[in-house]
Parts: sequence; structure tokens; C-alpha cells
Amino acid sequence: MNKMMSDKRVITLYILPSLLLIMILVYIPIVMTGYYSLMKWDGIGSMKFIALDNYQELIKDTMFWKSVYHSFLLAVFSVISLAGYLIISLVLSGKIKGANLLRKIYLIPMLLSSVAIAQLWLRIYHPSNGMLNHFLMFLGMEDPPNWLADPSIALYAIFVPIIWQYAGFYILIYYAALKNIPSSIIEAAIIDGANPWQLAYKIKLPLIAGVIKVTIVLAVVGSLKYFDLIYVMTGGGPNGASEVIASYMYQKAFRSFNFGYGSTIAFALLLLCVIATWVIRKFTHSDEEIQY
Repeated sequence: MNKMMSDKRVITLYILPSLLLIMILVYIPIVMTGYYSLMKWDGIGSMKFIALDNYQELIKDTMFWKSVYHSFLLAVFSVISLAGYLIISLVLSGKIKGANLLRKIYLIPMLLSSVAIAQLWLRIYHPSNGMLNHFLMFLGMEDPPNWLADPSIALYAIFVPIIWQYAGFYILIYYAALKNIPSSIIEAAIIDGANPWQLAYKIKLPLIAGVIKVTIVLAVVGSLKYFDLIYVMTGGGPNGASEVIASYMYQKAFRSFNFGYGSTIAFALLLLCVIATWVIRKFTHSDEEIQY
């Protein structure tokens, strides 16, 4: 068996299907997107080669840069929210009463589709019948805001359901990482006199630092390419106040039928994700890796 698995032809045979699948689903679409970005095309008729004209237009497009700002703002809020998820995971991983029930409750948003979550929060944010405004009026506010129609707050109102949607996902990752820490390390720290704060800050967090770095990358890249809930709730409105890169790409490609320019936005989004990932890895890189 070992001799067979050391044969390069056998190894190639095993990995070839996966490589073909990755080529078809990932790399070929990336190449085609780059190709379409050099064209003027409505998605139906003939294509016209215009070289880098789409990219020149993109650099001058104020709405594109506005959507980039919104996407990076969502990324910042998502990374900040990781601290809250981590604290919850630290509490749940301890011996507290009802931890199993709380863990199941936090996972509920993961069971719902983005469309269902969007419809739920549309009703919560409804200006006249919404639960949130009813609560604010109960507290004495006479004129509660129209959350999704006010350009100054619509974007931040959408951030709340997005962060809520992925809470269970990150809590589950952190919880699994914390539970994977050998109990002997925790017991030794307690015997040495470590209090709960020292146990969390000096023992547990350094041991799951690699997992935290991965979640930061996931949060940033996921925020940059986020689309579905924003599209259902506001469609990028009002007046572009909640437009993000992916929704702006959809608008240009499938509403304005400018597939060439839409492909340019998609390719720019890919480059932004790659750059963001590289920057995060650069600033979080450590030569020392804790083994346990």
C-alpha cells in the first residue's frame, strides 16, 4: 500500500479529478472574467475589444469607490464583531449552566437562508409596523427613524443583520478551537494560580491565535464580496447609500446589461480580496508557532 501511494502516477490519478474541478469552477471563470473586462458587451450581441477602457472608467467611477468604502466599512465592523464572538465562545467553553442551550440558540441564524433573514429584518425595521420602532415609541421616542430609507443610517442598519447572521458560524469555530486545547494545560495553569482573566488572555488566546487569524481573513474577504442580504433588503439604495462592490457589479452587469464593465468590477473585487488577504497575513505573521 505504501509503495503504491508513493507512486507519482497514482498520486496524480487521485488528485486529477479535484484539479479538473477547481480549474472548471475557479480558474477558468477568473480568466474569462478578465477577458470580458477588456470588452464592450451587453451579454447578448457581439463583443467589441476596447482594451483597458473599462478600467479607466472604473478609476473615475465615484459610485464604484463609494461601494468600495462601504464594503471595507463592513469588513471593519465584521472584524470588530469577532471580539464579541470570541468572548461568547470563551464563556460557552467554560463550565456554565445552560451552555449547550445557548450554543444552539447562537447557531439558529446559520439554519436560515439569507432571503429569510432579510425578510425577517425588513419586518423588524418597518417604519410603522416594525418591532424596533414600536419599542422605541414605547420608550418615548415620538418620531423613530425610517431605518432603510434614510441614507445616513441605512448602511449601518444592514450591518446588524449581517453580523447577526454569521455569529453562530464564528462562535462555533472559536468554540471548537477552545475545546481542542488539552485540559492538562488548563489544569496546570489553574494549579499555578491563574485567574479566569489570565487563563483566557495568556493561555487560551495564544493557543488559538492561528484560528483567529483565519477568521479575520474569512471576515474581511466575506465582507468584500457580500451581496445577497443587501440586495434583498435595499438593492443598494437609497440612492446608493448601501451599495457594496458585489451589488454594484450586479447592477451594472444584469440591470444595465453592461457585462464588460460588470466583469471589470468583478476582477477588481478579486484583486481587492487578494490584496486584503496578503495584508492581513503580512501583519499577523509570526515566526513562533505554539504547539500543543
